[in-house]
Amino acid sequence: MLPDGRRFLRRHRPVLIALSGWSLLESGQTFLGGYGVARSLDDGFLAGRTSTGLLWLCVAAGATLLGGFAVRQVFRGLADLVEPFRDGLMRRAVDQALRAALAEPARADPTAAVSRLTHQTEIARDSFAGLVLTARSFVFTTAGALLGMASLDPALLIVVLPPLLVGLILFLSTFPSMAAAQRAYLDADEALSALSGQVAAGLRDVAACGARTRIAAEVGRLIAVEARLSRRLAHWAAVRSFALGVAGRLPLVALLAATPLLLKGGLTAGALLGALTYLVQALLPALHALMTAAGTAGTRLLVVLERFTGQPDYPAPAIPTAQPLVEPPAHTSGRIPAAELRGVTFAYGTGARPVLRELDLTLEDGEHLVVVGPSGIGKSTLTSLLAGMLTPDAGSVRVAGAAAGPDGPAHPQLRRALLPQRAYVFSGTVGENLAYFRPDASRADLERATRLLRLEDLMRRLGGLHGRVDPRRLSLGECQQLALGRAYVSPAPLLLLDEATCHLDPETEERTERVLAARPGTLVLVAHRISSALRADRVLVLDGDRALCAPHDALLAESELYRDLVGRWYHDSESAGQERDRQAHRSAARTEESEGRGVRAPLPRLRDEDPTASKGAVTAVGPACDRDVRPSRRPA
Repeated sequence: MLPDGRRFLRRHRPVLIALSGWSLLESGQTFLGGYGVARSLDDGFLAGRTSTGLLWLCVAAGATLLGGFAVRQVFRGLADLVEPFRDGLMRRAVDQALRAALAEPARADPTAAVSRLTHQTEIARDSFAGLVLTARSFVFTTAGALLGMASLDPALLIVVLPPLLVGLILFLSTFPSMAAAQRAYLDADEALSALSGQVAAGLRDVAACGARTRIAAEVGRLIAVEARLSRRLAHWAAVRSFALGVAGRLPLVALLAATPLLLKGGLTAGALLGALTYLVQALLPALHALMTAAGTAGTRLLVVLERFTGQPDYPAPAIPTAQPLVEPPAHTSGRIPAAELRGVTFAYGTGARPVLRELDLTLEDGEHLVVVGPSGIGKSTLTSLLAGMLTPDAGSVRVAGAAAGPDGPAHPQLRRALLPQRAYVFSGTVGENLAYFRPDASRADLERATRLLRLEDLMRRLGGLHGRVDPRRLSLGECQQLALGRAYVSPAPLLLLDEATCHLDPETEERTERVLAARPGTLVLVAHRISSALRADRVLVLDGDRALCAPHDALLAESELYRDLVGRWYHDSESAGQERDRQAHRSAARTEESEGRGVRAPLPRLRDEDPTASKGAVTAVGPACDRDVRPSRRPA
């Protein structure tokens, strides 16, 4: 900072000369104050010349008025030095912020730039003004006082200067340690403020990641660091107080102790009183003000100015990065079902009617299942059971051959991923959101998911993989698109979508479901539109105590509830037949969008067809029936 400081002072040399000129008047006030008191006593009152004594007191009083006028002019000139100093800091803060934003837009921190432009700039301005005032006052006041004592009796300097110098040296020796402690304290305070702000804005992230303990430990660590640094600052403040006592009180004690010797050496009473006046009224107050200002404003100014010189290296708050709760897995073997429910019964509360009763269901690896049913029938409950978020009251739920609930054994693999209707997106980069369940995902993996799910426009608007995500500025559909991209990248062999495409348009929803179905693994989707059922391998209809599972066309023949749901879905369409034709045409024309899965057979046409042509069996998976039911010949 010294080169910058020298350049600044050279540019404002006329202001410094003007301040020094007015400060000379203040030095003259100090000199005449003590000298006038000494002469009034020796040449006036003690010599029996009262008028002469009064005249010298008037000279001392006039010097006080002259010093007040000088201080007024000093304050006027101070603005010509302080305001350009602040303007220069603001220009430098803006320049730093723009350079950082251009160099790394994704990592630019607008909060730090605003802090420099406002809070830190004002700290530097006030501290600089205070230091200029106190340093100028100390220099010229000390010069006037020492010159006055030398003019009264040079022996006074021999008594006063040694303890004064000892106190100043002790004070200056504390400066490096005090500045280092102040810098570390400010760094810790900034880190704690940054972490607290991020935690306050991301409490949902903390709860979702299960990071309460880790965040609490990190916040506690920063608080402990700040408390330790506060104690260190208090220690050095005590050392400074001792230095102030040595420099500010020891000269006076030494003068009083040496008075008998000085009087024997020819020191007059007026000279002794003048020396005491210099110490008590001028030198010691100026010294106290300088030490206080340098001890607080000085160290703060040095620490803050470091933020404006070059590119400051801020300590990044140690915030735990988003990590999956379990390790990435290898996919399940084809011999083990992706998920199994055996006799599952679940109710919300003792005595409540079960939402699911004695439900049996087996999901094979690679299967695409759609779950439908009236609102409140238990669709979300089923996905929560498969995700292990709920534990059944009776029966068992197994995923990839292991118990799904929290009471099951610890499993080293990420076996399933659940996407709820309200998509969860956290405040990080786009890449961190997409790779949340797979931190080791390569850039190619993320770009492939982006390409298949057609997220290019959203990615460009957010700034690419390194762009920052602010969940508050994303629409519900955009949040769902990012979450679906995360699901595709996830290594979990079982994806559970609980109406996770409800905020997408039909075309985007269809493309997304086909991409996720083509992904290795099993897809379970709670349907938002009937078109989802048309694309599924099987459809699970939840109907209270009775549940049926079969392909779409077979359910149309067997399930009255399913026919009713299909009719409601088609209520606002042009006609059910036209919509089914379009879906059948799309199914026949599209191929798989992901390699390695082959071409899925097109769905059969549902218009003008004989429902008995369907070969798909309807499996009753509730307690009412445990056998396969062949579709009847009644029309759909």
